[in-house]
Amino acid sequence: MMQFDYSKKLSRLMSPEIMSALGNVREHRGRQSLYIATTPDILNSLEEVARIQSTGASNRIENISTTDKRLRELVEQKIEPRNRDEREISGYRYVLDMIHEPHGDIPVTPGVILQFHRDLYRYLDVSFAGRWKDTDNTIAERLPSGELVTRFAPTPSAATPGAVQEICDAYASEIKKGIYDPLLVSLVFVFDFVSIHPFNDGNGRMSRLLTLLLLYQNGYTVGKYVSIEAEIEKSKETYYEVLRASSTGWSEGKNDYTPFVTYLLGVIGACYATLDSRLSLLSSSESNESALEGYFDSLVASASKREIMDANPTMSQRTIERILQKLQAEGRIEKVGAARATRYRKTR
Repeated sequence: MMQFDYSKKLSRLMSPEIMSALGNVREHRGRQSLYIATTPDILNSLEEVARIQSTGASNRIENISTTDKRLRELVEQKIEPRNRDEREISGYRYVLDMIHEPHGDIPVTPGVILQFHRDLYRYLDVSFAGRWKDTDNTIAERLPSGELVTRFAPTPSAATPGAVQEICDAYASEIKKGIYDPLLVSLVFVFDFVSIHPFNDGNGRMSRLLTLLLLYQNGYTVGKYVSIEAEIEKSKETYYEVLRASSTGWSEGKNDYTPFVTYLLGVIGACYATLDSRLSLLSSSESNESALEGYFDSLVASASKREIMDANPTMSQRTIERILQKLQAEGRIEKVGAARATRYRKTR
């Protein structure tokens, strides 16, 4: 039976690699208060974009999707969901909105976790919403031969309520003691939550919502302005690889949290770097044209018009379209694809 001794688990994470990644995130976090004080309007615009991106990405990771246009309208509550995928997307948006509001007084308890799960399915009539799993579940993997094999066996259903209570107690205890950085405690908690797999469905999305809640409560608020879920989606294969690597021996208490923790620290650090870059461009005294040029200078590949607008929320669509036409005419950027597949990149 898994024992949740967080002091022992956290002591094993004091490696140079993890301390370096944690230091990078802390350095970025140190600039948060300055951002909030000096660029509130820009942050508000970025927050609106991040909610849409987070809702879309976290659901797409689980193969739940709709069109970009309807996704935006669902998150902005301008339309009603019309199928199961859209109802699940709307439920995610509902819980995300709760977490984005003042979150300091939301306790990390089994009751709150059950409430979040119930609300995740508030637009669906399903019997398992807000209830722990009633049957044992497995995490399977399909081999190249096509054979489906069990990769990991989570906590049995009968032991699930007790296991969730234990990780909530272990988390609260470590936060109160204050020995280890709350970010590390949060990531260990999230991995244990995923490994318990406490619900019949929705475990992945619940884990990402809880990640945001814990980050925000402990002062790491970057996910409000740059989507952490979207950053995970970009590296989905790596995400599943580190889950697999850190799960080996978990049931016996012999697993290594390092791959998962290192990966998530990298994701959070990348989001902070993106936030720094966007705020630098958007808050500069340069013209819109110069800001958009700077955006393309930092762009690794190409971007759709919607992605360009999301990254530059202080500019109107008409302004962006005008500058894109000018930059194309001057040969500084080029258009690739056509119609809905149109994307833009710096001229090579």
